[in-house]
Amino acid sequence: MSDKLVIIPTYKERENIGRMIDAVMALEGQFHILIIDDGSPDGTADIVREKQDDYGPFIFLIEREKKLGLGTAYIYGFKWGLERDYQYFFEMDADFSHPPVDLLRLYKACAEDGADVAIGSRYVPGGGVVNWPKDRLILSKGASLYTRIITGMPVMDPTAGFICYARPVLETLDLDKIRFVGYAFQIGMKYLAYKAGFTLKEVPIQFVEREFGVSKMHSGIIKEAIIGVLNLRLSSVFKPRRMKAKSTTE
Repeated sequence: MSDKLVIIPTYKERENIGRMIDAVMALEGQFHILIIDDGSPDGTADIVREKQDDYGPFIFLIEREKKLGLGTAYIYGFKWGLERDYQYFFEMDADFSHPPVDLLRLYKACAEDGADVAIGSRYVPGGGVVNWPKDRLILSKGASLYTRIITGMPVMDPTAGFICYARPVLETLDLDKIRFVGYAFQIGMKYLAYKAGFTLKEVPIQFVEREFGVSKMHSGIIKEAIIGVLNLRLSSVFKPRRMKAKSTTE
C-alpha cells in the first residue's frame, strides 16, 4: 500500500491523461493516482480504464455525471483518500503544466523537511512560467499580490494548484465547509491551513503552459477568487492563528 495519493481532476483531457499516468507511474516511490472525471465527452475515462489494465491497483477512477468543478473534485478525493491509509495527498493538473518529477520534491518537503503543506511555486526564486501570454502572467501575479495583501498569508504563489498536503492537515480542516469551486479553492485551502497553524513551504517549479487541450479558466472563476479572498479574510478577522505558522522556500 502506498502512502502517496495523487488526485487529478479531469474534464476533456484525452490527449494528456494517458501520458500523465505513465509519467507518474515511472517515478520512484510508488505513487497511487485517483482520477476524478467530470463526465468528459471525449473519452478521457476510457483512457484511464486502459491504464488501469496496465498498472492494476495503482490507478483509481471516479466518474461523475457532469462538470462539478475543481474544488468539489479535490474535496471528494481528499475524503476518499482519508478513508484509506494515505499519508500524503497531492493536487495536480492533467495537462503537464505541473512537472510530474516535482512530485518527488513536494513529497520530500513534507515527509523529510517538516512541511505540512508543500506548494509548487512559480513565484519564488528558481520558479517560473513558460509560454504564458503576458496578460495572463500579469493577471496571475496580480492575483497573488492581491491575496497576500488581503489575507496577510506569507505565500508568494497562493493560487498554485500543485500541492502536497500531509494527512493531519486534511484531518484538521472542516472540508465540508469549503464551498469554493474554482481556483478560489486553492487559495482557501492554503489560507485555512495557515490559520490552523500548519507549516507551509514553497518549492520552486517551472510551470509550463499546456500543449494539448484547452484551459478551463474563465471569468466566473476569476470573480469567485476575488470575492472569495475577501470573504476568507472577513470570516477570520477575530480568529487568530492557533500557533505561529511558517512559510518557507526550498
